[in-house]
Amino acid sequence: MKRLALLPFVMALAACQSPNPYTAVSAAIPPAPPHAANAIDMSAYPAAPRDFGRYRNWTWLNGQLPPGTQWAESAQVAEAVSNGLDQRGLRPSQNPQTADLRVAADTHTETRIRQVRDDYYDPYYGGGYYNGYRNGYGGYATVPVVRTYQEQVVVVRISLFDGRSGQPVWSASAETGSGGDQSARAKALRQAVQHALTAYPPS
Repeated sequence: MKRLALLPFVMALAACQSPNPYTAVSAAIPPAPPHAANAIDMSAYPAAPRDFGRYRNWTWLNGQLPPGTQWAESAQVAEAVSNGLDQRGLRPSQNPQTADLRVAADTHTETRIRQVRDDYYDPYYGGGYYNGYRNGYGGYATVPVVRTYQEQVVVVRISLFDGRSGQPVWSASAETGSGGDQSARAKALRQAVQHALTAYPPS
């Protein structure tokens, strides 16, 4: 019995002393390709933040003024945008070929769906009659009324492009009412341009 009990122990001990059939082999790292030292994968790095401080002057994109519409003439849009850019520290370039920025602007009409909620107070009475006399109470209930209507607005969009690369660097738009006489429209145009340029330069 003792021999039978010692037999598994002897077999396990013999297995531990047998040579390991697996051997570690280290392969040498292959050399880098010759162009690896000069090639930089820029996609692995985030794009550098744009320095808007280097933009000092501008000219119209393709040398063309903004198109006019029935709502505002081309010269009116150009003047409003030029004044707005001037207030943001951007001056017209003396040499359009070397301008820091190229500017495009346009105005167009769009339709907006508006909803207005009005709360009306509706009187009501409760209770009944008893012996010919009214025996009840009075009060008021709020009745919401939602009115839907269409409104025509004028959208002013301003887009800025890098003068060297031609890539778009910033754009914004603002809208204003389309009604009023010529003086009111000119004022609304200036306000819309100022509102659109409020976010320039981006923080």
